[in-house]
Amino acid sequence: MLARLDAETRPYHASADGLWRELMEGAATPATYMHQLVRVYGFEAPLEAALAYTPGLSQVIDIRSRVRAGLIARDLLALGISAARIAELPQRLIAPFASVAEALGWLYVSERAAPLHEPVRRYLVSRFPQLAGATGYLAAPGADCWAELEEALEPFASSRAQQRQVLAGAHDAFRSLLDWIGVRPMREAFARGA
Repeated sequence: MLARLDAETRPYHASADGLWRELMEGAATPATYMHQLVRVYGFEAPLEAALAYTPGLSQVIDIRSRVRAGLIARDLLALGISAARIAELPQRLIAPFASVAEALGWLYVSERAAPLHEPVRRYLVSRFPQLAGATGYLAAPGADCWAELEEALEPFASSRAQQRQVLAGAHDAFRSLLDWIGVRPMREAFARGA
């Protein structure tokens, strides 16, 4: 199921990964990093809430180990943003999911960026040592979570209806994420996800 998700959502990957890769370019600054965290927080915090309220999801996968919006908030505090300001940050509207399969598709999108986080963290800290105390989100382990997600997805591969729900969830999540961060991926990517 994970391989199928990777293949069928490939048109979104470059745009979604660009969100992190741009921080490893020469033009990156502490301000661009802070802006990136604000954008990610606005997506991750409501996604975590939607996942938490999805009936049956916690029986399939450990949701608590995936809670990272608090790490982003801590990083923003370390960057000088007040708690009151963090509470006022805009957030994407994400409703609880209709099925566990749909929720797993959204979780796939959230977690597939994790392998990029550590190289981004190392790069930023090497260029801007003052950011070392504001990279808790990027330092969060992701390998165990990825293996657990792969295991949780496998039972959904046996039913075409559930496969469609997982895939539809992933396509919806990519479109929502890219819309939220202001990236317009290729038109054919949207057509494939429809």
